[in-house]
Amino acid sequence: MKICIFLLSLIFLSSIVFPASGKAVTSPLYVHYIDVGQGDSIYIKTPAGADVLIDGGNNDKGDDVVAYLQQQHVDDIEIMIATHPDVDHIGGLDTVLKSFKVEQVYAPRVSHTTQSYLDFLNAVKNEGLTIQTAQKGTALGLNDVSAIFVGPVKSYSTDDTNDWSAVLKLTYGKRTFLFTGDVETTAESDMIASKQNLRADVIKIGHHGAKTSTSEAFLNGVKPTYAVISVGKENTYGHPTAEVINRLKIHKINIFRTDQQGTIIAKTDGTHLSFNVRAITIDSNIAH
Repeated sequence: MKICIFLLSLIFLSSIVFPASGKAVTSPLYVHYIDVGQGDSIYIKTPAGADVLIDGGNNDKGDDVVAYLQQQHVDDIEIMIATHPDVDHIGGLDTVLKSFKVEQVYAPRVSHTTQSYLDFLNAVKNEGLTIQTAQKGTALGLNDVSAIFVGPVKSYSTDDTNDWSAVLKLTYGKRTFLFTGDVETTAESDMIASKQNLRADVIKIGHHGAKTSTSEAFLNGVKPTYAVISVGKENTYGHPTAEVINRLKIHKINIFRTDQQGTIIAKTDGTHLSFNVRAITIDSNIAH
């Protein structure tokens, strides 16, 4: 009798862990490139259920980011990353900090004097948190995924904070993502020179497609299949630039743009990779 019960239990457990195909059930990883206009905000849901937020858009986008996270049933945030002090990246993070319990905050060791940056620092302090340094080699210690900073590699001038951007590489199974903040060609070259493995299936294009980012050498190092450009409609900066779009075309990289397609959501089980929208036809994005 006990043997029968034991065998039935094994059959029941097998039916939960393994579907009819005999393959193990794998929880998906989701990456949401939230449409915050001219800025960045990326929400990651790991297979183990951890919530990670990279940047929070501009000052006026904090409420939008909070609402989006609430729609995704986020109750707390395990890790928040402020890639660098620019307002279109950290402006909304103080609102997020006031709305959710945040366990850890990472940012590069560079300061700024803007009110938006001070608001961010005060919000972190008010939550009783200490900012941990985002730099090359620092791992986030998440379950089921590898998440490690590949930049900044070294210190840069504080006159331009873009090269200080925290660059995160996320790996789940065979699929990889690279989140680049506003990193520009100087820091891109330093990451290449550091001999790190920068290869990624999906790259978040640096600095919204500015011509000072996404160099030929960097694309050769990353070798992405997909590129996501977080950018505002009809922005005054001319982002993304013709130089970057044409470079992506030459490399035959599939393009997604938040200004044309809204929030972009990537989903992977570690092998297969899909998006909530189709990539934009590359030829239609060539600027002359």
